[in-house]
Amino acid sequence: MDDLTLMREKITSLKCCVIIPTYNNDRTLAKVISDVLAWTDDVIVINDGSTDKTPEILLSFPQIMIIHNTKNSGKGISLRKGFSLAIEKGFRYAITIDSDGQHFAADIPAFIDCVDLNPDIMIVGARNMKQSGVPGTSSFGHRFSIFWFKVETGLTIEDVQTGYRLYPLHEIKKIKHCYTRKYEFEVEILVRLAWRDVPIASVPVSIYYAPKEERVSHFRKFRDFARVTILNTILVFMAALWLRPLAFVKRLRKKSLREVINEYIMNSEDSNSRISLSLGLGIFMGILPIWGWQMVATFGLAHLLRLNKFVAVAASNISLPPLLPLILYMSYKTGGWVLGIHNASLKYSSGFGFQWIKENLVQYLLGSLLFGMALALVLGLITYVILSIFRKKAIPVK
Repeated sequence: MDDLTLMREKITSLKCCVIIPTYNNDRTLAKVISDVLAWTDDVIVINDGSTDKTPEILLSFPQIMIIHNTKNSGKGISLRKGFSLAIEKGFRYAITIDSDGQHFAADIPAFIDCVDLNPDIMIVGARNMKQSGVPGTSSFGHRFSIFWFKVETGLTIEDVQTGYRLYPLHEIKKIKHCYTRKYEFEVEILVRLAWRDVPIASVPVSIYYAPKEERVSHFRKFRDFARVTILNTILVFMAALWLRPLAFVKRLRKKSLREVINEYIMNSEDSNSRISLSLGLGIFMGILPIWGWQMVATFGLAHLLRLNKFVAVAASNISLPPLLPLILYMSYKTGGWVLGIHNASLKYSSGFGFQWIKENLVQYLLGSLLFGMALALVLGLITYVILSIFRKKAIPVK
């Protein structure tokens, strides 16, 4: 039995199909389909409202499954329809490949061999963007997308924008709603799979860029780049405010208190000074009157400052009961001391208007800043002394 036959059988046994979205690529479509059929007969083509010879070309492939969009709806919509049909037909995986001839069906075995060893992962084809003939805008977009993907997920992968991928369909099925319809869908779905802790791997794939005069691209540089930029802005906002801190807390909950202390403090690679600074940051942020956002803001600052996120986030919970009344009182008292007001009682004589804010809230806000800084400094120094005594050694700051 030859290698091609063995690979076809493996693709079938893994319940993998190939999805080809297409729009006005009649010059390359037939060859792409023919090349894919050499590896599998389970092919789904989504004709996204093409106005060229695409319908006639598809008639010459009666063995494939075809979805016709009545109008051009966007690549994201086409892929979602392809995924739905693949799930309905009982497939476990779907490989997506563009119809413009840039990718080669000969790379399909790389995806299959990878997922055979690592079931139910997401696999992205990694293009060699340093080869000759790659447009400058594509190279820039490649680096741009990798940077933002890392910001959004904390992961570094070799390619984010490629359309040559293998999707685990049972994970796709769990994502009920997607917000994008066009090219940016491939960024959204990849980020959301990463947020669901789906492992992501890369396999090298070949890429062909036709000469400029022969190249067919439906990517509208300004409009589509703007859509991707807006999407990345939203995803970064979601990651910073909720998903990254939530994932961090979930990881902590899986460990005992002793394991957490040993990993994040006693055996941490952070130096004593960095751990002490992390605690000080958490104390200061926990006393600031930004209730509901203290933990999130602390996590973000600790990440940006490369401090110990566990220590900082844990310390930011200082303002939880039963310490909250004492912290509020001490903040108000500190503000009064700075302003020369020695009565710690709240003043209600002028009513709850601008005068009340002037007399009470300003005093409290100023006091919370100063009291937070003072307490952070004191507890940070105490922590440094304790760590210097009980830790075996202080590891230099990287």
